[in-house]
Amino acid sequence: MTDRYLGTPAMPATDGSLTGPVPAHLPQRLAICLWDFSWYTRAGAGEPFADVDLAMRETVDRGFNAVRICAAPLLVAGSLGLDDLAADLAVEGLGPAPTGGYYGQRTRWYDTPGGYRLDVRARLFELLAAAKRHGLVVILASWEYQQSPSFAADPRWFEAIDAVPLDRRYDVLADAFGRLLDEIRTAGLLDVVAFTELHNEVDFSILPPVEAGGVVALERLRARHPDQLVTVSYGKPPHLAMHRLSPALGVAQCHVYSYGVLDALQQRIDIRSEGTEGFPNAELRALLRPDAPSFTEYGRPADWKLRATVITDQMVYGYDWIDSAAWDAWLDAHLDAYREVMRREIESRVIAIAEWAGWRGIPAVIGEGWVGYTPRDGRFEEGAEGLALAEHGIRTALEVGVWGVVACSNAAPHHPMWADVDWMRRVNALVTADA
Repeated sequence: MTDRYLGTPAMPATDGSLTGPVPAHLPQRLAICLWDFSWYTRAGAGEPFADVDLAMRETVDRGFNAVRICAAPLLVAGSLGLDDLAADLAVEGLGPAPTGGYYGQRTRWYDTPGGYRLDVRARLFELLAAAKRHGLVVILASWEYQQSPSFAADPRWFEAIDAVPLDRRYDVLADAFGRLLDEIRTAGLLDVVAFTELHNEVDFSILPPVEAGGVVALERLRARHPDQLVTVSYGKPPHLAMHRLSPALGVAQCHVYSYGVLDALQQRIDIRSEGTEGFPNAELRALLRPDAPSFTEYGRPADWKLRATVITDQMVYGYDWIDSAAWDAWLDAHLDAYREVMRREIESRVIAIAEWAGWRGIPAVIGEGWVGYTPRDGRFEEGAEGLALAEHGIRTALEVGVWGVVACSNAAPHHPMWADVDWMRRVNALVTADA
């Protein structure tokens, strides 16, 4: 035992206490299932959300106690002249492809065949009522300035929200959520709402910085509903400079993706760009399915649909026609150089988020994570290595006092991972042990 003075740790040891208080009627830990906008874009006959009550039962059975959704506030409560559309939305997805099937058919989240009509407003309240019956809480968000309207057959939803000047978009979101929360309160369902995000991933959406109107909008929504937690979420928060986040956030809802080896592959095959000359390159062509049409033959979704999303025609083509086994094989073959970096990145980012939240005295939530965007039929993130990274993120989050954590962004009814019931039950039991 040395008696030398070796310095004082800059950060005290953590005991897992929450970074900030949460309302007493809510669970003390949230095991989050990411339903996103799929609860209304994958609600056709035989699809994962055709029966909301069944989807809720399956979610509870896997150990989740919270779902996070796009509540489509601008559509259902935005006062933008869309009431008729909200009551009778024709869901189309990205539209039919010229080679058969539909655009997005082998992507994640965009694999929407459509072909049905839905009363989104009525279905939202049905979802909230089902959550109450099954003992879940709901995180309300909006993906409308990121992709939700692109799944509609009618461009009116996108055109209406796109016509809102950039500097007023937080205002219309706050007003829409204010009206929606009024109605949820009147319906006796407000205790189901865990918190409200003005928008998902404001840093990756068609929105200005939060400081340009978002702070005032948050404060106005908070004044209208002072008993509610309100915030925005970040897709890639400034982990090295968390002081840049606004103190107006009522919840530190941040996403933690560690692309690592996945980013190396994406850059190699240039799959997420737009307008690349000579696309697809030789590296991507080597990974395509034998039956893949050319990029020109496949074409692209309607222009307005691409403008309504943050994905590109190169992404649609690449993910629709990639050989998922070849994709997984490349990741597995090159993982060794990235494994430890990815593990450390997840850990350091979770800690940075929790430390900032603790400094501000607000709850922290990791609403999405852990590896990144992969083809629908890829199994890298669902395999041993991906699950190990997810568990490391979950355990780290619990150790540093994070209130809510997602098992994995792919662990939801509309992803193949939904079949891994045992894993979800096990990791969610860790989250809710002290809930």
